[in-house]
Amino acid sequence: MNEPTSILLFFVSCVLTNNFIFSRFLGCCPFLGVSNKVETSVSMGLAVTFVMTIASLFCYMIYNWLLVPLEITFMSTIAFILVIAALVQFVEMFLKKSSPTLYSALGIYLPLITTNCAVLGVATLNMNEGYDLLYSVLNGTFSALGFTLAIVLMAGVRERLESSHIPECMKGFPITLVSAGLMAVAFMGFSGLFSSLM
Repeated sequence: MNEPTSILLFFVSCVLTNNFIFSRFLGCCPFLGVSNKVETSVSMGLAVTFVMTIASLFCYMIYNWLLVPLEITFMSTIAFILVIAALVQFVEMFLKKSSPTLYSALGIYLPLITTNCAVLGVATLNMNEGYDLLYSVLNGTFSALGFTLAIVLMAGVRERLESSHIPECMKGFPITLVSAGLMAVAFMGFSGLFSSLM
């Protein structure tokens, strides 16, 4: 299998088949908390994409070029969290200066990217799977795009639900959870597509 085809299949796998929200259940806090409006969801997705991509790069370098040679790989989780926290702080300062409206719209969920298990999960997954530098960065980027797709789709569904006739007992969080479950089932259908492409 040539390299472009391999990367395309890896993209399909990360975004659709192994979506962090729907198959790994990582990053559910911002998924449910920020997915009220499409515009806010897109911004959150872009912020997470930036952090996950750069975190994948730096975490790979720190793990393989520092922790492994020094034989202190048990420190990997702490090192990864420090890298992620520094990146989120950078994104937070940038948004506060460049777009105060977006900064206030994201609210508490922006600093929560630091503890977003999807960001830490991708760094740990890269280490456990033994990806090289290219595939570590691609995994971070593609997984973040899958996260963005999930959160934007959910925001679109929730905006439509606001104008729909829903039983009183299902309004709000209950219908959101039902919608998320149905979306997860729909995304499971992509696993057949991926296996047929192999």
